[in-house]
Amino acid sequence: MTQSYLITGPDDARVTLLMAHGAGGAMDSAAMTRAADAIGGAGLRVVRFEFGYMAERRSSGRRPPAPKAERLISEYLAAVDALGAPPRLIIGGKSMGGRVASMVADDLFRAGRIAGLFCLGYPFHPIGKPEQLRTAHLRHLSTSTLICQGTRDPFGTRDEVAGYRLAETIEIAWFEDGDHDLTPRKTISGFSAGDHLATMAARVAGWSSAL
Repeated sequence: MTQSYLITGPDDARVTLLMAHGAGGAMDSAAMTRAADAIGGAGLRVVRFEFGYMAERRSSGRRPPAPKAERLISEYLAAVDALGAPPRLIIGGKSMGGRVASMVADDLFRAGRIAGLFCLGYPFHPIGKPEQLRTAHLRHLSTSTLICQGTRDPFGTRDEVAGYRLAETIEIAWFEDGDHDLTPRKTISGFSAGDHLATMAARVAGWSSAL
């Protein structure tokens, strides 16, 4: 399959962020577009790509289910290869896309091909199944990692994640009352979705510039 990308942000950016989508939302979903626009506006070049099953949904009108994350590893690596070698590359994605990126990050990091890993709403466990953790590989992650997570994300709340054993390379930025898209309830939190997206983008920009 020929890889196609959506690119947001300046072409001469010092940092390129490769982002994969979540299990149910395409690379041009509203949540992905808002995040890419915010991060691109903060000065990074954001490159979005689509896994094959999602591209099939787009072209055929059928809705094949998302494969297990492990089965998408080769596709993520192919997207990295097709992108070439930008001077400072960070890989990551939204939800499942970030999880797949986290599975390949250390090999790419040790090979000098990436500078870091960014996850927007990491799916620490399936919704309603907090006992089914997806954190085993995160205990020993060598790659510098930033996770932006809403405090009420059903895939991993702040209270739940506080009890996990994670590598010291992982930094978690918490967004008050944010859901899986970082969207808060303004009447409860005092923040808007725009507030959290702007803060997220600034955090990514500052973190990536220090890598």
